[in-house]
Amino acid sequence: MRNLLDFDFDSAHIWHPYTSMTRALPVFGVHSAQGCELELVDGRKLIDGTSSWWACVHGYGHPAILTAMEQQLHQLSHVMFGGITHEPAIELCKKLLAMTCEPLTKVFLCDSGSIAVEVAIKMALQYWQGQDLPLAQKAQKQRILTVKKGYHGDTFAAMSVCDPEGGMHTMFGEAVIKQCFVDAPQTPFGESLHQDDLAPMQRILREQHQDIAAVIIEPIMQGAGGMRFYSSEYLRGLRALCDEYNVLLILDEIATGFGRTGKLFAYEHTDITPDILCLGKALTGGYISLAATLCTDNVAQGISQSPAGVFMHGPTFMGNPLACAAACASLDLINQQEWPAQVAAIEQQMQRELADAIDIPSVKAVRVLGAVGVLEMHQAVNTAALQQQFVDLGVWVRPFANLIYIMPPYVISSAQLSQLTQAMKQVAATITPPNITPPNTTPELASQGWHTDQNISISHG
Repeated sequence: MRNLLDFDFDSAHIWHPYTSMTRALPVFGVHSAQGCELELVDGRKLIDGTSSWWACVHGYGHPAILTAMEQQLHQLSHVMFGGITHEPAIELCKKLLAMTCEPLTKVFLCDSGSIAVEVAIKMALQYWQGQDLPLAQKAQKQRILTVKKGYHGDTFAAMSVCDPEGGMHTMFGEAVIKQCFVDAPQTPFGESLHQDDLAPMQRILREQHQDIAAVIIEPIMQGAGGMRFYSSEYLRGLRALCDEYNVLLILDEIATGFGRTGKLFAYEHTDITPDILCLGKALTGGYISLAATLCTDNVAQGISQSPAGVFMHGPTFMGNPLACAAACASLDLINQQEWPAQVAAIEQQMQRELADAIDIPSVKAVRVLGAVGVLEMHQAVNTAALQQQFVDLGVWVRPFANLIYIMPPYVISSAQLSQLTQAMKQVAATITPPNITPPNTTPELASQGWHTDQNISISHG
């Protein structure tokens, strides 16, 4: 009989993401995974609705990725990238440049999504140091402009461009660099841009462009900031504004890249290209951590002409051969072009099966785009309580804030997806709408946070 995990040790000593060590959320022990299912240590199987934080798009145990990693492990698992190169890194960068838009010609390999954003910001700042500008003007170009309700990671530069009001980094105060923010896009995806949607962005660029090095934004979908889908015309207008005011455009496609929104990259919903592009998560199919920051010749030249003469970043595990081999195998699967039909089928099925969730009193909105399905609730949810309900229903769905959402692997079956969508609606129906005290709960308990949970569950790594 399989030995159960030492949950007491885990609770006492192991710090899980976004949790308290004095009020730890319950955890579920996973023994193995295959396809779209996680097998718990007690033998129960759960359909994974999160793709392990949006990364495991090909499912678990895919033979092509496992074989590539096993072969690479025996040949060369790691070597420093300083002064050394190797075939997996070269092949990966060739694939990335072939898949992305033509102006992107340079690839910097990173450890994780948050680091990809750090690298992008450093690129933007150092780029201006290499421009033929008066010293005072170059010194001014130190700010990053972005929109509210965004999320770009948990390291310090990444934190500085996350939502400054409703985000989770406000407690770090003055330790986080103060960046420039405007209201988030309001025009929903698929609609013509509202006339005044870009006005805040235009105003701040007109007034402060001399201080701004770059704009960073998650294209089409704001992920962990609220799973919001906005008009592709906003991106087109933003690109034009960056060109007009001589500001770089950074697109953070760590969550949206490699097919998640129905296009290979979310910027393909319109006709723009970025100066700098951040990729991660599904890059390796979710099998090992790796990310990449791509830039144009112009950006690379500016950095190389800066006083340092080189780009000042060099992670120990940069270009890790094992991760690069996994990424090459994952991108080969993407290039087989099965994902467009898979994502389209997921989108259509979620649209059908989640449409009536809007009739549930606790549900404020229903949103579907590509392989992303969202129920926005009227109030924050109790993550621990809902997590247990989902496990009891045989699915792994991880709510956060006021959202119940799924981002399943592309290889999910129709039956498995139906089990996920039905579980979402079933659990949503158990949530008491606002201003109604739940049964057997006193008003005092309700006021102390019966329906809230400070332990939110998001990731950019």
